[in-house]
Amino acid sequence: MVQIKSLEEYLKTYTRSVEQPELFWSEIAEQFDWIQKWDKTFESDMIKAEFKWFRNAKLNITSNCIDRHLDNKSDQTALLFVPNSPDEAAQKITYKELSLMVNRMANTLKDLGVSKGDRVCIYLPMIPELAAAVLACARIGAIHSVVFAGFSSTAVAARINDSSSKVMITSDGGYRGNKTIDLKGIVNDALKSCDSVESVLTIKRTGQETVMIEGRDYWYEDISKNLSDECEPEIMDAEDPLFILYTSGSTGKPKGMLHSTGGYMVYTGFTFKNVFQYESGDIYWCTADIGWITGHSYILYGPLLNGATTVMFEGVPSYPDFGRFWEIIEKYKVNQFYTAPTAIRSLAKESLEWVEKYDLSSIKVLGSVGEPINEEAWHWYDEHIGKRNCPIVDTWWQTETGGIMISPIPHVTPTKPTYATLPLPGIQPVLLDEQHKEITVNPAQGSLCIKHAWPSMARTIWGDHQRYIDTYFSAYKGYYFTGDGALRDDAGYYRITGRMDDVIIVSGHNLGTAPIEDAINEHPAVAESAIIGFPHDIKGNALYGFVILKESGTDRNQDELRIEINKMISDHIGPIAKLDKIQFVSGLPKTRSGKIMRRILRKIGEGDLSNFGDISTLLNPEIVEEIIEGRL
Repeated sequence: MVQIKSLEEYLKTYTRSVEQPELFWSEIAEQFDWIQKWDKTFESDMIKAEFKWFRNAKLNITSNCIDRHLDNKSDQTALLFVPNSPDEAAQKITYKELSLMVNRMANTLKDLGVSKGDRVCIYLPMIPELAAAVLACARIGAIHSVVFAGFSSTAVAARINDSSSKVMITSDGGYRGNKTIDLKGIVNDALKSCDSVESVLTIKRTGQETVMIEGRDYWYEDISKNLSDECEPEIMDAEDPLFILYTSGSTGKPKGMLHSTGGYMVYTGFTFKNVFQYESGDIYWCTADIGWITGHSYILYGPLLNGATTVMFEGVPSYPDFGRFWEIIEKYKVNQFYTAPTAIRSLAKESLEWVEKYDLSSIKVLGSVGEPINEEAWHWYDEHIGKRNCPIVDTWWQTETGGIMISPIPHVTPTKPTYATLPLPGIQPVLLDEQHKEITVNPAQGSLCIKHAWPSMARTIWGDHQRYIDTYFSAYKGYYFTGDGALRDDAGYYRITGRMDDVIIVSGHNLGTAPIEDAINEHPAVAESAIIGFPHDIKGNALYGFVILKESGTDRNQDELRIEINKMISDHIGPIAKLDKIQFVSGLPKTRSGKIMRRILRKIGEGDLSNFGDISTLLNPEIVEEIIEGRL
């Protein structure tokens, strides 16, 4: 795999990738195994949002993730599984063992009638079978749809129904810190409103009592034991779908981002190698969950495409104590460590003794993902974890982009706290002003857009291409609009300033305000609600709800109502979307056309009460002072 080793080489490579993209990406793609080569590198239409990469090429991504490593890395650890409890032994799964696991899982899915193009919903904790299930789908050409195992039954059902999943893969339960979660029970509730699921494949993890529906539910161990651990990979076209992954929208139902096979493989493999400067023999650890795009691209596909050893951690950073991350790094001599600012902030507020008792000298690269990292967290990470000796790669990218887009390259790009720095080769970011013109001078601030296609971009929103166009390609014609604002300094470094729509990043998770408000508004005592994000020392942002009660709710105990509202949110979406603050108000600031002025609510939530601009044109300007007086 091409690996950039100097700033001079980066600048030369980047220039060539922009001036000769066909040649550049063709050369990168040559480093993978193809059953049939492409006849054209790419076709791109930024108006119709139609993209094709490596036209007519044939491949199977699992042949590149597993099979091609079996000759010389058969006995190397592919997955290093670290369980939730430190009392449970870790598992070192070699490339040969992973091959057998994936093939047996693939044959099990075939036995259940799954074939190329079918959708398989996966709702599992971070256990080896999750990796096997994802790769087994790819092996046989099924489209995997992984749902984070913290979502509610309602959220799971919505994703199953949108994708018309044929098979569900889950487990009896899951461990998360000191909690045991009834995953199969959640699935059973979800499937009450899902007609497409024919079979439920259940993995034994916790051993808890589980309700199994005869004729629908099967224990994986029972039906797989007599099946072969050999499975020929399905021949896939480069543009055949690989997976659907749902991300929160600012309005309406979650968006099922559809990623295809060939371009995603080429881009994730290339970016993993360069952003983490991975060398053979390194131990790499990304702390994300495979339920998110970070886990897809940089726990599974990217590392395995490079024949890496990738750590898969089931637990949380605070269990059984706040030294868990650092204990794992010391024990397994982790070389690249990739985590979220939320985790960094939460650990930084604890005693330094939790860090100082462990030897972190194995670390060569530190990474940050999920949201822009604030300066205080950056410096703590640099000083106490990297010992001022490890470059920090502050990576910017999205579910929609498939892979890292803007990031330092370790020991190549000089870093700058809070800046994602420079685009990776092949990526052409621009800042657009309010007149939709490219801003060519530095420093600058504007809407962050991408002006040229790249291999791993999502191809559509599952079942709704018009929504894909409307969301990403209509605001700025001829560009992909990221939804983020950004600054660019004199050196051309990018700093992401945050979302420009009603998506709030909480602990690295993109949460659309509309689904949360819908959940709140279903409470019988609630008339209307509005959600904003406000700065939080640990989460980056937390959620603040302004809630108007119906007359029947005004006599209710407010603390009880807050508990009930958060329970409804948890039931509909998941605990990650619960509100930190709920303020009951008699009205919301609205324009005369009825639009809620969230800008005013955001300023109130942030505690910035200095200048709301002209509010005299509001339908109800007096409500602003009332909300300020009741501010939590």
